[in-house]
Amino acid sequence: MPNSKKNKILDLNIFSRIMSYAMDYKALFVSTSVFSISLAIISTLRPYLMINGIDNYVYTKTEEGFLNFAILILIALIAEVILQLCFIYLANLLGQSVIKDIRIKLFKHILKFNMAYFNNSSVGKMVTRVVSDVETIAQFFSQGLFMIVNDILKMFIIAIFMLIINWKLALIAFVVLPILIYATKIFQRAIKTAFQEVRIQVANLNGFVQERVTGMKIVQLFNRENIEYKKFQEINKKHRTAHIKTVWYFSIFYPIAEVLSSIAIGLIVWFGGKELALTHEVTAGEIIGFIMMTEMLFRPLRQIADKFTTLQMGMVAGDRVFEIMDTKSHIDSHGTFIPKDLMGDICFKDVVFSYLKEEQVLNGITFEVKQGETIAIVGATGAGKSTIINLINRFYDVDSGTITIDGTSIKEYDLNFLRKEIAIVLQDVFLFSDSIKNNISLQKDEITLEEIKRAAKQIGIDDFIESLPGGFDYNVKERGVMLSSGQRQLIAFLRAYVSNPKILILDEATSSIDSHSEKMIQFAINKITQGRTSIVIAHRLATIKNADRIIVLEQGRIVEIGTHKELLSTKGGVYKNLYDKQFAKQQAIS
Repeated sequence: MPNSKKNKILDLNIFSRIMSYAMDYKALFVSTSVFSISLAIISTLRPYLMINGIDNYVYTKTEEGFLNFAILILIALIAEVILQLCFIYLANLLGQSVIKDIRIKLFKHILKFNMAYFNNSSVGKMVTRVVSDVETIAQFFSQGLFMIVNDILKMFIIAIFMLIINWKLALIAFVVLPILIYATKIFQRAIKTAFQEVRIQVANLNGFVQERVTGMKIVQLFNRENIEYKKFQEINKKHRTAHIKTVWYFSIFYPIAEVLSSIAIGLIVWFGGKELALTHEVTAGEIIGFIMMTEMLFRPLRQIADKFTTLQMGMVAGDRVFEIMDTKSHIDSHGTFIPKDLMGDICFKDVVFSYLKEEQVLNGITFEVKQGETIAIVGATGAGKSTIINLINRFYDVDSGTITIDGTSIKEYDLNFLRKEIAIVLQDVFLFSDSIKNNISLQKDEITLEEIKRAAKQIGIDDFIESLPGGFDYNVKERGVMLSSGQRQLIAFLRAYVSNPKILILDEATSSIDSHSEKMIQFAINKITQGRTSIVIAHRLATIKNADRIIVLEQGRIVEIGTHKELLSTKGGVYKNLYDKQFAKQQAIS
């Protein structure tokens, strides 16, 4: 963040953007403002009533009418309490309504990001933006903006009232105000910078913890507990240091404000007492009333610094949230083409793609897959196999060349329709912390439990699911930890099958399974690929012998295409070399 932006006490651009969300709740905003103004006005009645009560009843020892005076004070207090209650409730209601809209808009925006954004972003930091930063924006309204307006209005009314009652005492009370205002201004600048550092350290801490908890198996397998513990200590120390800095600023400012307030009250008592004794130009009620009003004048000013900090915290959080909202990392989804029936012919023509500039992953890839065909893509790690899959699904767009389905560029298809017609089974299956049923249907209403059970029986995995406690209602917990890798793969196959796709993609779907699961998975593969255009990325070459064609990639280029038998008959061929090495390795293990 540029220094010029950091040093701004109030960023009007961020302020106006946050306020624009409040305008969707105009009635609530106006009601909160009315209660804020009413509260500021009625709170000034107490010192006025106190002055009259002391001068007319207490100082003169007059009993008649004193009860009415006490009742009037009580009514003013009750009215102030009721207004305070309504004001706080409405301000918080407005804040929560605003962040509900912001959070929905932010999450919807994130859902449309392409994969490149997630590859380069920390999950922990994004969680911080969506959860804690958005929650901080709520305090912009509930504890910031309206509280500041209320306090400023209250101070203004009190100051006018003091000048009307006794301008000399008022000027004495005001004599220390410039010093306090200047100290408040310095404090606001310092605390804003400190808070920005706190938010950075919170995001770093969240990101670190999230990654280590997710990867705890690796941490423990490689005996990194002490190393990660020391790293956490360092990050936590930075987080603590950032917080201590804010505490340090508060510990300096509040005593200064208290001392200045006490000096003002002392001067009022000294001057007022002298005037009362010598000239009678000041009454006892005025002295007591001015002590109350000075507290009411200085207390909001002290608190404004804190509330202004809350306002700034909300704007800093808003700045971080809007930074994500303003990020343009979306796949162009302006395509509108939705055919009545997708056939599934796929054509790559001279496709060039790179994740990073000047580091091409695919170099002029050209191939075709006819409807109902099963082709396999093989090659060494980094050859570009998974990239082809990412491009078909439009997780990324090509640098040059074209990808068509049924002769139409995939950019012209409605993106939701395109991805609905393509099902993928990945090597690393992701399951949500939910029931097997919901992990298969992904809570789509059109996929019923009866359909899921029928599909499970067709691909031969119904017995496995029914053997689990609760069957299809069995909760697999986070990332499916309650299931083995082979079981997770079977769930993924069923998830792909029930979606009834026209195009099926298996990305290393059989590379990490046991022999028992392999038979079930092979049966499932044969079943779900029937009549569908299928692309199989395989590491184990024995699983793709029956593919209609095999594409061999090397460094982002197609070096061989043919059937299993054709490629094995090519002396010195890349595929034959890969197959011989893998077969020899298996023989050695046997």
